[in-house]
Amino acid sequence: MNGAESLLQTLVACGVDTCFTNPGTSEMHFVAALDRVPGVRAILGLQENVVTGAADGYARMLGKPAATLLHLGPGLANGLANLHNAKRAGSPMVNVIGDHATVHAHLEAPLASDVEGVARPFSHWVRTSPSARSVASDAAEAVAAAQGPPGRIASLILPADTAWNESAGPVEPVAKPSSQAPPSSAIDAVAKALRSGEPAGIVLNGGGLGASELRLAAQIREATNVELFCETFFARLPRGVSHPAIERLPYFGEQCAERIAHLKHLVLVHAKPPVSFFAYPGKPSELTAAHTQVHVLVEPNEDAGLALDSLASALGVDLSQAPPLPAASRPQRPTGALNPVAIATAVGALLPEAAIVVDEANTSGAALLPCTAGGPDHDWMYTCGGAIGQGMPAATGAAVACPDRRVLSLQADGSAMYTLQSLWTQARCGLDVTTVIFSNRSYAILNVELSRVGAQGSETARDLFDLARPELDFARLAEGMGVPACRATTAEEFATALEQSFSEPGPQLIDAVL
Repeated sequence: MNGAESLLQTLVACGVDTCFTNPGTSEMHFVAALDRVPGVRAILGLQENVVTGAADGYARMLGKPAATLLHLGPGLANGLANLHNAKRAGSPMVNVIGDHATVHAHLEAPLASDVEGVARPFSHWVRTSPSARSVASDAAEAVAAAQGPPGRIASLILPADTAWNESAGPVEPVAKPSSQAPPSSAIDAVAKALRSGEPAGIVLNGGGLGASELRLAAQIREATNVELFCETFFARLPRGVSHPAIERLPYFGEQCAERIAHLKHLVLVHAKPPVSFFAYPGKPSELTAAHTQVHVLVEPNEDAGLALDSLASALGVDLSQAPPLPAASRPQRPTGALNPVAIATAVGALLPEAAIVVDEANTSGAALLPCTAGGPDHDWMYTCGGAIGQGMPAATGAAVACPDRRVLSLQADGSAMYTLQSLWTQARCGLDVTTVIFSNRSYAILNVELSRVGAQGSETARDLFDLARPELDFARLAEGMGVPACRATTAEEFATALEQSFSEPGPQLIDAVL
């Protein structure tokens, strides 16, 4: 048994059964071993940022890591933007990164690079296997590290000869780190703050936005009148008529600061104190008011459910009383001109039960959450790290993870061009993904940011933000990668196309011309 076979057998034993990959020569023994070791599904992405983004979407839905297989330092570098997003989202992931054989490394061949140096800023755990005999144990430790709370990025670098040399065989899984109990002092301090009667808010993210944790937070809200928020960009949020509603903090810093300015206490559950996405001349970066006391109820490595349950107990909350839920309601199908509100209205009117919505609509997405609040149960994802090009790969990974659920990918046109190759993987695997392109033919957010930073507009700036010369034809681009597609120019056309896409298996794309 060679090192690659021992690695794969160990990954299977550890519960890692999916590998998103774009391999190269240094990974050929891993690829060959896939035929001899049952239990791992290998899925090809045409660019590494599709691979890492798909692993992120997969992990968010299943709460366990997929593996990625990447080719040396440059291949890893191609996937770093979505590794950044996955790290910010707390997604578990195991990266297997090929490298030159140890006997070849000193020759400084063209693809030689410092793979550890590339991986380290975007990983929580990095290791290079020194020999084939250590590959399996290193893999088991990588999987355990990836599952440490919160989800973490583990990067295992595999020199080619450690894959082809004789190994010691697979190893048993390593126990993953468990969530810690929050200190009683944190529970007591927050309970005291909420009993004070002073205006207070709770901000949740990560594990605080699980279905049971959200219910506990809503029960605390009903008992204390605390306000309930989620961070602006969250990894996954259950929504719909079975889940309590929660307010998303505004994106723009001054709007967020104004919204929470009255609070005397701000409680964090797997969240960070709100800060502005960027620095702006003359505007604050820290958004909590000077009079607001910030309390950390539970750190990311601590159990959010246990913390909220303990807080409810300390406050005497009757957990047998169900919290209020959103009233079931859907907007009417839109008519007339096609604009972002019409698209949001159509999504609210037609979203299927148990859908997974991956939202990278960016400037076009403001109306989406209000229009879907009273719809059937669904999950919603955002890009957590701000690196664009995450939506379509994450939708691909979510569809692999949950093949019985329709995925709706809401995608800004500028961001779509970063990882458009995701469509090819969706077609190849027959994934049930509906992609909606918000085709406003510009990097619209940059027009907003230009004025916000106080820069003077110019013809050059307008030209750099413009995507209309020439126009991108997403329907033809999609069809070129095997995905059926259409263009919609009116609200009626869009609603009809969206409804049809939900009723047919496999991927579909709608180019919504705004």
